[in-house]
Amino acid sequence: MKFIKFITALLFIAVATASIAQTGSKNVTPTAQQMEQFKKLPEAQQKALAEKYGIDLESLGLLGSSGNKSEKNNEILPSSILPRDLESDEKEELTDEEKFKPKEIELKPFGYELFSGEPTTFAPSESALVPNTYIVGSGDTFSINLYGKESYNGEVTVDREGRLAIDKLQPVNVAGMQYSEVVELIKHKVEQEMIGVKAFVSMGETRSIRVMILGEAYKPGAYTIPSLSSISHALFVSGGLSEIASLRKIQLKRSGKVVQTLDLYDLLIKGDSSDDVILKPGDVVFIPAVGKQVTIDGEVRRPAIFELKGSESIEELITMAGGFKAAAYPQKTLIERFTGNSSKTILQLDLTKAAKYSPKNGDKINIPKSSEQLDDAITLLGAVSYPGNYSWAPGDKVSQLFGSLKSDLLPIADYDYGLVVREINEKANIEVYQFSPINAFNKKANSDIELQPRDKVVIFSRFQTKEEEEEALKSLALTKEQIELQDRIKLWDKYEEKLFYEFIDLGGALEKELAEQLAEEESKKITNITDYLNNQKKELKESDYSLFSREKLLKPIIAKLNQQANYVNQVKMFGIRGEVRFSGVYPLPENATVKEAIAAAGGLKESTYLEKAEITRYSRTEGAALNHVVVDLNKALSSDSADEFKIQSKDSISIYPIPNWQKDLQIEIVGEVRFPGVYSIRKGESLSSVLERAGGFTEFSYPEGAVFTRESIRFQEQQQLNKLSEDLRRDIASKSFNSSITDSSLSYADMNSLINDLAKVKAVGRLVINLPAIEQGTQHLPLQNNDILYVPTKSNSISVVGEVNFATSHIYNPELSFDEYIARSGGYKQRADEDRIYIIKASGLVEIPNQGSWFSASKKEQLAPGDTIVIPLNTEHVDNLTLWSTATQIVYQMGVALAAISSL
Repeated sequence: MKFIKFITALLFIAVATASIAQTGSKNVTPTAQQMEQFKKLPEAQQKALAEKYGIDLESLGLLGSSGNKSEKNNEILPSSILPRDLESDEKEELTDEEKFKPKEIELKPFGYELFSGEPTTFAPSESALVPNTYIVGSGDTFSINLYGKESYNGEVTVDREGRLAIDKLQPVNVAGMQYSEVVELIKHKVEQEMIGVKAFVSMGETRSIRVMILGEAYKPGAYTIPSLSSISHALFVSGGLSEIASLRKIQLKRSGKVVQTLDLYDLLIKGDSSDDVILKPGDVVFIPAVGKQVTIDGEVRRPAIFELKGSESIEELITMAGGFKAAAYPQKTLIERFTGNSSKTILQLDLTKAAKYSPKNGDKINIPKSSEQLDDAITLLGAVSYPGNYSWAPGDKVSQLFGSLKSDLLPIADYDYGLVVREINEKANIEVYQFSPINAFNKKANSDIELQPRDKVVIFSRFQTKEEEEEALKSLALTKEQIELQDRIKLWDKYEEKLFYEFIDLGGALEKELAEQLAEEESKKITNITDYLNNQKKELKESDYSLFSREKLLKPIIAKLNQQANYVNQVKMFGIRGEVRFSGVYPLPENATVKEAIAAAGGLKESTYLEKAEITRYSRTEGAALNHVVVDLNKALSSDSADEFKIQSKDSISIYPIPNWQKDLQIEIVGEVRFPGVYSIRKGESLSSVLERAGGFTEFSYPEGAVFTRESIRFQEQQQLNKLSEDLRRDIASKSFNSSITDSSLSYADMNSLINDLAKVKAVGRLVINLPAIEQGTQHLPLQNNDILYVPTKSNSISVVGEVNFATSHIYNPELSFDEYIARSGGYKQRADEDRIYIIKASGLVEIPNQGSWFSASKKEQLAPGDTIVIPLNTEHVDNLTLWSTATQIVYQMGVALAAISSL
């Protein structure tokens, strides 16, 4: 209640603050009159003024001086009565039930807050204007200034007998006279008795009077107050009213008779203080208990509990409550009333019409709120420059929403796909209409849909992901205003989502989530909409999608369509996959055709085969059978017939690519060829033809050691390595309590290092080939996309690895045998397996020497430049984990060797 707070503040501090502020500077000494005013202020206000003007409260004896004695009358003014909300600091502890219950705003009786929260010591300002009708009495002081032949300046006080004695003049009796009469009497007496002298008379300090404040006062009793005090002043002095006091029937009794009744509602609501009369000595202010009360809640400006004075009308009660709010719906006003037989009844009134209503004690009047739904309005959402609500009139069409496609749509907008979402019944079920924004702008009949009240028009982005959208925007020459608009659309995202969910009746967070989950499950059930559609969605996070992508804006629509589906009305969705930009599940618009389905999916790709497409249709009448309908896309895209190419609920449309259609396939040739680089290839082209295009080998090439890698093989090898790593982890876990591990030479650190090393191995995808034979045409190798051929320089070394004392490489000497190369590497280690030695040829082939000819001259013939001799570990007396370790190291060494070759 701002008005009430204003009155409180005005009554307490206005005049006193202005008086002290006139000093104009800090570190001042207050005058005696200012000190008196200062004492009457609340302590908090005293401290604030003291800090502002540099006054030391302690040195002046003013700290806590509220309620000090009056120097003149030596009478104790009313001591400060603490605010009732400060007298008790104890707070009731909430129960567990109250903590988790939604907090309800408790309505309080109107007007009582006027007396709460502020200290109640109050006295009228002594500098206030004294009314002419003020009755002069004993203790009043007059300030008299004489000028003319003689001058005099002084104050004269009315004594106990009611006489006023002025120097050099005969005393006069002024008690009981009005202030204006006393002034005229003094002036007249001066002019008669002092010739040539005139007088100026004003009121000085007024006297104190004693009154009784009884009834439902907060602190009833007898109080000494200034004589200019009114009824409201007396209420403040007593600390205000109790919780059951009447604000409308406060009585002023004088000599046992009621001389005035004060209705505080007049003061609080109308600002009328005409009944707030000045008190006289001996007056009694009586506050009766509250009478009948009614509660007014809901869409009013001042909801509260109001006291009835008589038989107020409903219009007067609404006026007390400040009138209706803009959102009020008074036609459905509800009144809850006690019947007197331990029950309640409900009355309904239309306050826009004359209503016969007689308020009764305890009535609760509730003014309901109007619905948030829009009448005669449509909403524009999505990739538009000016989203929001627009007015609607009969006959309005989609084209009227766009004055210019360039200015009214965002640069990312899809000009070929938009939706109108419309409510069709009282259940808030929806149906969907599809249109092309560019065709609607050009006012083509099929797209320029006539709108209905509360339609939602949705414009989509032509991009699915934020990354695609940002890349496209970078290539556009956007103006500064368009860039700022791009930033603002991010703020609309959450707003539009909330607005859209509310429209389709999915406002609750839980209901929305459940509906979306049901829609996702239902979309999986749509016959023959392949699993890869769902897998594609899982590859992207929710945050990766564009703000106005199909994925985001269609989700609530599909959720609602799924929610409203039943046995009679099938779910209105269809699926499309294959050679379209955005495969997925879409809402089925009214009278939809294959042409509209393709537009919904973002259009056809370049690779589309237009002679044939297939619709897989679910038939309920044939025992859930599947029917396949072949469609000629050339006819479907050019035909205007809605019946021939119409699609139905749960249809799955497959768009096929052109046979043998392929994208740009490439192979990279690195190393010793005349023209190394990246070559485009046709599907099925052989390596020999590409080698011919590359100019053949150089004189330094070593085709026998060529390394050929293929992406599909690399993928398979990586899967095998991952499986190897997992098997090893399970092996270690299963043997973790086996004594064989304790007996083995592998410590925990070794095993951990083993697992980590194996996990780091990256597959290469090498395919062992005979490049010289391929180059000569005796062997044929069809190429695949992203194949890589490494043709190394001639090698002149033999490597020896494994269980030798010093694994290293040696210069190739055709005269040396296996034994001689191994001897040059320090010979065998103790655990070497001499019977299982094998050779890794430079081409990648693995050869096992013939035991029968191992010590013959053929040993020399088996070796060639670039070969590697591998001496394995004897595993007969070694546990499985050690064997794993050796195998991993060999795989690792092979990877290192290949990396060395690829760096050539």
